[in-house]
Amino acid sequence: MQTDANLLNLLKMKLLILWLAGLVTAAHAAPPFEDTLAQRLQACTACHGEQGRATSGGYQPRLAGKPAGYLYHQLLNFRDGRRDYGPMTALVDPLSDTYLQEIATYFAALEVPYPAPQPATAAPAVLQRGEQLVRHGDAPRGVPACNQCHGDTMMGVAPAIPGLLGLPRDYVNAQIGAWRSGKRRAQAPDCMAHVAKQMSLADIDAVSHWLAAQPVPPGGKPLARWPEGSTLPMACGGVGVGVGVEAAPAAGAVR
Repeated sequence: MQTDANLLNLLKMKLLILWLAGLVTAAHAAPPFEDTLAQRLQACTACHGEQGRATSGGYQPRLAGKPAGYLYHQLLNFRDGRRDYGPMTALVDPLSDTYLQEIATYFAALEVPYPAPQPATAAPAVLQRGEQLVRHGDAPRGVPACNQCHGDTMMGVAPAIPGLLGLPRDYVNAQIGAWRSGKRRAQAPDCMAHVAKQMSLADIDAVSHWLAAQPVPPGGKPLARWPEGSTLPMACGGVGVGVGVEAAPAAGAVR
């Protein structure tokens, strides 16, 4: 009987120790999950970097500070099959239009520093050709200047045209190439598909090298509106109306 009593006391002592240990663990446990949009969008940082700022190297593009209309249309394009990247499609497939708009608005409002540009590694002639196409286009081949749509500072125009600076060279190269091949699409009229198909592979390479080597101007951000009297060189879905052409309500300018 004494042995049984000892065993019972030992069991009680162990239970007391476990109970006290539970109290200590609870006291030092992580704080409750904060159910905010910022917390939920931490999943995006695995690829796009903290606060969606990305880096100038690698492949993933920056999200922070891009026009909300552009981000929203790209989320729609991934969800609806116009852009083909499995991980993104899997993330946004179950999400509603309203929730995608909330995500786009959140990232568009972030003002975080841009990374330094990538070092220029192409030959001077390649960089010169890239700058020519960005600033002046190639009229005989039907290629408008990039800054005709993306703004003189190349930082984009609200609500739906993104900037082209601060993006990795490989990303810019791959996206223009995807439009050229038909792998990436936007809702009609798909102006970027038209432009990309007029460009040679060498021209795409030249543009991506030159853009990636350019610094973002201090305080650079998309223009709030089109300058008075500005016009787009062609109809382009998703960029809105009132800028010299009639545009369809969808996505379609560069990124």
